[in-house]
Amino acid sequence: MDKVVANAADAVAEITSGSSLAVGGFGLCGLPSVLIEAVLASGVSDLVTVSNNCGVDEFGLGMLLTEKRIRRTTGSYVGENREFARQYLSGELEVELVPQGTLAERLRAGGAGIAAFYTRAGVGTQVVDGGLPLRYGPDGSIALASEPKEVRFFDGVEFVLERAITCDFALVHARVGDRHGNLIYEKAAQNFNPLCAQAGRVTIAEVEELVEPGEINPASVHTPGIFVQRVVVAANPEKRIERRTVRAVTESGAGH
Repeated sequence: MDKVVANAADAVAEITSGSSLAVGGFGLCGLPSVLIEAVLASGVSDLVTVSNNCGVDEFGLGMLLTEKRIRRTTGSYVGENREFARQYLSGELEVELVPQGTLAERLRAGGAGIAAFYTRAGVGTQVVDGGLPLRYGPDGSIALASEPKEVRFFDGVEFVLERAITCDFALVHARVGDRHGNLIYEKAAQNFNPLCAQAGRVTIAEVEELVEPGEINPASVHTPGIFVQRVVVAANPEKRIERRTVRAVTESGAGH
């Protein structure tokens, strides 16, 4: 039952080139940065990632992008990542952009053993019709486009079929975890970490604080240990702000 491993390198040792990774985090909040750094150091490549966003330049998944370790990524937000945009537009990176709520539900469905589901999101758009560029050619042409999706009417209303997502591994960051893998996330880190944790066949959690079994109130658990296979302590992970916005300060110290 003790799922704690000595270090991040040991935690990600089973990840090989070509693996698919569901990676938690919302922007840079709740990002499993220690585990991502360990994946980078391991030297694996040709990775397929699923994450709300792909980090920023040279941080988070952006570190793997900079080293061209990611072949394909699925997400809903590009954000401040210039290298992401460059690789996508130059045909070096395959990208599937998904509405944020749809992405969340595809991960949740994968963890729940649901193969697919119908949703209103995307109805009447090119999401349904297909033809969205997944990968560009060197000349700017569309080398690979999305396929049309099945639609169906329920009570006279049109819905589109979306398939669930499961990955070989999931990397998540928790504020507190115990040796059995029960996890608690903090604030906005709850957005995608629990979903990714369920969608991974092997889930690896970095935790800021490790406690003994029984110390976490069962009612406070966000991810039960049944979903988690590895736990590693990341006591002081680097935490960044994606875009810092502040007011100018006058000489008197009052903002304006």
